[in-house]
Amino acid sequence: MFEQANDIGLLDEHPQAAVDATGLESRHTSRYYVRRKGYKRFLRYHWPKVTAVCDTKTHLFAACIVTRGPSNDSPQFTPAMIQASRFVQFDQLLADAAYDGEHNHQLCREELGIAQTMIPLNKRRSRKWPKSKYRRQMKKQFDKELYNQRWQIESVFSRNKRLLGSALRARTEQSRQRECFLRILTHNLMIIRRAA
Repeated sequence: MFEQANDIGLLDEHPQAAVDATGLESRHTSRYYVRRKGYKRFLRYHWPKVTAVCDTKTHLFAACIVTRGPSNDSPQFTPAMIQASRFVQFDQLLADAAYDGEHNHQLCREELGIAQTMIPLNKRRSRKWPKSKYRRQMKKQFDKELYNQRWQIESVFSRNKRLLGSALRARTEQSRQRECFLRILTHNLMIIRRAA
């Protein structure tokens, strides 16, 4: 799919990636409605969580990892970035503070060949100046203007939910996972079709 995008001139010479996670509804009844009606047995439930990597210029998804939420975002970073690197060699990566960790910087810069990572320091940590190399760089020279492009992935998730809905139709865990992958594929096909 990324070969097609490159053939029609969609991809930049120096592609920029953004990574984030979003939750999808596991049923068509919204959590707001359930809370308002007071259905206590439905208030605490798990939902499908999609961790995705997208190209900020084209809004094409390069990776998709499906898990159950609520959960910490950081464990899905490594598999998502490895999956994305199979399709595109990104030059820059933008992620929010949930992905803050020296191991994430090292993976991107040293193993995947990404020249620049912009992951802000997680404010909940007590130490003011990090000891590790890449996290210290983030503290010293954080490029806010570049980081402002991270909103692109929020826009991609919003567009995906607006066009395809925020609720999944599938009932089992396995079929929900397949449906999430199909949503990502459909999203990418719609973008390529519109550009072609």
